[in-house]
Amino acid sequence: MNSYRTAVYLQVLASAAAAALADCTSRPIKWNYETGVLLSALGELSRRRFAGLFDAPMQSCVDELVLEDGTIRGYSVDEFNLDQINPGKELFSLWKATGRKAYEKAIRTLAGQLAHQPRTASGSYWHKKIYPDQVWLDGLYMFGPFQARYGIEFGQPELIDDVCRQFLAVQVSMKHAASGLYYHAKDEKGVSKWADPQTGCSPHVWARGVGWLSMALVDTLDWIPPEHGQRAQIMGMLAELLDAVVRAQQESGLWLQVADVPSGSGNYGETSASAMFAYALYKSVRAGYSRNETQAGQWLRAASSALEGILTFIRWECPEGAIPRLHLGGICKVAGLGGNPYRDGSFEYYIHEPVVSDDFKGTGPFMLALNEAIHFSRR
Repeated sequence: MNSYRTAVYLQVLASAAAAALADCTSRPIKWNYETGVLLSALGELSRRRFAGLFDAPMQSCVDELVLEDGTIRGYSVDEFNLDQINPGKELFSLWKATGRKAYEKAIRTLAGQLAHQPRTASGSYWHKKIYPDQVWLDGLYMFGPFQARYGIEFGQPELIDDVCRQFLAVQVSMKHAASGLYYHAKDEKGVSKWADPQTGCSPHVWARGVGWLSMALVDTLDWIPPEHGQRAQIMGMLAELLDAVVRAQQESGLWLQVADVPSGSGNYGETSASAMFAYALYKSVRAGYSRNETQAGQWLRAASSALEGILTFIRWECPEGAIPRLHLGGICKVAGLGGNPYRDGSFEYYIHEPVVSDDFKGTGPFMLALNEAIHFSRR
C-alpha cells in the first residue's frame, strides 16, 4: 500500500470517527449493542492510532450510562439479553485507566447476568429470555470477548472454557455445509416456525450474522491464553471460516446480504458485513492466525478488496463554512428471527429490510477495518 493511500485511509478514518462521535453526542445515548460497537471501535482507535484522542469523549458517553454507584441506566438484567453485554467490553479499559469502582461494579453486574443466563440443553446461552433455546451468531460477539476477558481479569479460567465450548458447539451444529459459512440462528428444540424441523437452523446465511461470528472469534482469541487447551481449535474454526468468507466474496469486494443465494433477485452487497469481514481478515493476519504465507496473502487481498468496495458507499456532506461530514451507506438496518411483527428468515425477508446510512453496526466495523489496514501500510 503506498503512502498516498495510507494518507487517504487516515483521513477517512478520522472523519468517520468524528461523524460517529457527533451522532453519539447529538442524541440521547442508549445502553445497547450498537453503542457497544461504537465504543469498541473508538477505544481501539484511541489506543492504537490517535494517542488517546477519543478517550475523553468516549468516557463522557459511558458516564451518561454508568452512574456513580455503578448502576447502568437503561439496562435490565431480567431480560437476559446477550445484546446488552456488548457495551460492557470497553468498561474494562476505562476501569483499568481510571480505577473507578463504578466501572468495576457495572462489569460485575453484566458478568452476573451471564452467570444466570438461561442455557439450551446442550449448554449454550439463550440469545434472549424471549427467545428460549435459541442460539444466534450475533450473541457470540455480544458475550464472547467480554466473558473471556472477565475470566482473565478476575481469575476465572472456567469462563474461558465455557466460551470455547459454546463457539465449538456452533461449529458442529450451525455450519452451512455447501459454503462453509454459518446459518444465522438455531432453535435447539426446533419449535420455531422459522427453524428446520431436523436441524433447528434458520433458512439462510445472513452475511452480517457471519460477520458477527468472525469478529467474535478474532476478538475472543485476544483473551484465550496461548497454553489453553482449546485455543488451537478456535484458531482452526476461525481459519476455516475466513477461507469460506474469501470464497463467497463478490467481484465488487463486498458480500451479499444473503450469502447462500448469490443469484437471488434483489440480493445486494451489504457494507456492514463486508466491514466486519475486512476487519477479521486483517486482524487475523496481524495476529498470526493464518496457517501459512499463502493463506495470509489471500486474506489480505480479500480484505483490501472489501475496503475498496466499501469506500464506494461513502458520501461527503459539505455544508458551506463547515467541516465536511462523512456518511457511510449500504447498511442493513436490522435483521432477526421471530418476534412481533414476525420475521420468518426467508430470502425475501432479509433483502427487504431497510438499508440505511451511518448506523453504528456499519461505521464501527468500518473504522476497525480501516485501522487494521493502516497497520499493513506501515510495515
